[in-house]
Amino acid sequence: MRHPLAVVAIVVALLGAVSCAPARRVDLGQSSGNLIAAIAGEPDQLDPQKTSAYFSFEVLENVFDTLVEPDANLEMRPALAQSWTVSPDQLTWTFQLRPGVTFHDGTPFTADDVVYSYHRIIDGKLANVDKLSAVTDVRAQGPDTVVIRVAHPTPNLLTNLGGFKGMAIVSRRNVESGQIATHPIGTGPFSFVSQKSGDSIVLAANPKYWGGAPKVPGVTFEFITEPSTALSALQAGEVDWTDSVPAQRITQLRGDDSLTLAVTPSNDYWYLALNEARAPWNDPRVRQAIAYGIDRQSIVQATSYGSATANQLAIPKGNPWYTPYDRYRHDIDQAKRLLQEAGAHPTSMDMLVTSQYPETVTAAQVIADNLAPLGIAVHIRTVDFATWLDEQNSGHFDMLMMGWLGNIDPDDFYYAQHHTNGTSNAQKFSNPEVDRLLDAGRVETNRQVRQRDYATAATIIADQVSYIYLYNPSVVQAWTTRLSGYEARRDGAIRFRTASLDGGGRQ
Repeated sequence: MRHPLAVVAIVVALLGAVSCAPARRVDLGQSSGNLIAAIAGEPDQLDPQKTSAYFSFEVLENVFDTLVEPDANLEMRPALAQSWTVSPDQLTWTFQLRPGVTFHDGTPFTADDVVYSYHRIIDGKLANVDKLSAVTDVRAQGPDTVVIRVAHPTPNLLTNLGGFKGMAIVSRRNVESGQIATHPIGTGPFSFVSQKSGDSIVLAANPKYWGGAPKVPGVTFEFITEPSTALSALQAGEVDWTDSVPAQRITQLRGDDSLTLAVTPSNDYWYLALNEARAPWNDPRVRQAIAYGIDRQSIVQATSYGSATANQLAIPKGNPWYTPYDRYRHDIDQAKRLLQEAGAHPTSMDMLVTSQYPETVTAAQVIADNLAPLGIAVHIRTVDFATWLDEQNSGHFDMLMMGWLGNIDPDDFYYAQHHTNGTSNAQKFSNPEVDRLLDAGRVETNRQVRQRDYATAATIIADQVSYIYLYNPSVVQAWTTRLSGYEARRDGAIRFRTASLDGGGRQ
C-alpha cells in the first residue's frame, strides 16, 4: 500500500489465494499472554519516516507517537504535544510538550527530538516532505516547547503533523546508529522486541507510556497472507484479531456470535492510474475511453462482494468534503468513439498489480474482460510490493491499481497525487488550474471557499482522468469476543494501547 500514502497501503477485505501461510501457534515462550494479531503481509521496513507500506504502519503506530493525533472522529487531539497556540497572523505555531515522556531505551523525550524528526523529513526529502512544505522553521525553545513557523496560513497543519504515516517522532540516536531499520525505538505504548522474517513481529507493553500502561503484556503480529487462513486461525483461537477477512464471508460472519465483526466505512479509496508519460495514455480522450470502458460495479462485487461503495471521486459520500460526480458509466460505445476521436488504436496494455494486495489481481482480471471489446489486451503483471513500488516510481507501467488510506483533510486526497510537483504523482499528471486550486486549498482559511476550491479541483482531476477512481472500501476487521477496549477506526489506524484480553493467556 502506498501512501502518501502512498500508502501506500488499506484495511480491506483481501481476496484470493496468492500465497499461503498456514495457521500456526505462536512461540508461547516468547509471547505468552500477548494479543496475537494476524496481518496480511510483512512490513517492508521499520523506519516509520521512510516506509510507505500499510503493513509497516499497522505495527509501527503501536511503537511510535506523533505530536498530535486524530481521535475516532478524525479531529486532532494532544499526543506528544499536550497543547498548542497559534499567532494572530497564523504563521507561528507553539507546541507545549508533554512532560516526563521517555523513549523505550530510557532516553528523555525533548523538543530537540521533534526538531530533529521534522528536519530529517525535510532535509532528506522523505516520502511525506510535502506535508511540511509550508514550514519555514522548526526550533526548540527550551526542552518542552517547539515553535513551527510557516510561510502562509496553513489550515491543515495539525492534520499534516498528526497523520501517522511518515510523521512519527524518532530518536536521533536510534537513527544515527542505523538500528532504526532493525530495532526501532519510539515513545509509543509498545516497544519493539524482535522480528522473525516471514513469520512475525513481537512487541512488549511500555509500562511508562504517557497515556497509561497497556492492558496486554504485548502484541505479536503474525503474517498470514491468505484471508481464509487468518479467519480460520481466529475461529480456532490461535489469533485474537485480524484485518484479513475474506470479503465473501462478511455476510455469514455478521451472524456469528463467536467473534466480533466490524465493517466500518472508511476514507480510503482504490484507483487506477494511466502513465501519461507514454502514448497514447497522454491523451485525455484515451484515458476517458478507459474510464468509460471499465465496469465499477463488477469490480466492487469481485473485490469486496459489495462491502465497498463505487465512487468516481476520492472522497466518499458522508464525508463533509464529498463532491457528487457521476460522469463515467460503463459505456463501450462511448469508449470507442473517444478512441476514434483521438485517432488512437491501442491493442495492448501493461497493467501493474501486486500479490501483496490480492484485490488488485482480482480487479485486473475484471478490467481485462472489460477492455477486451475495445481491442485492448490487458497483460496483467503481478509482482511483489517492493517491486511494485520500484516499477511505479520508475514509470514502468501503462496502468496500475492501488489504494490510499488514512486520509483526513482534502489535501490528503489530492495534493501529493495530482499536483504537478506532488511527491506521489507517478502518473505524471499536470494541469495548471489543478495546481492553482490545490495550492490555494493549502492556504485558504475560509471553509466554504476552501471546499469550493477542492470540489473544482477534484472535478477537473476526474474529467482529465489523472486517476480512474474505483471505490471506497470499508474497514473490515474481526476479533475474539475475549478482546475488549479496541475499536475499528475509519482511518485504518490499528491501536492496541487500550485493548485487553479476558481469560488470561493461552495455555
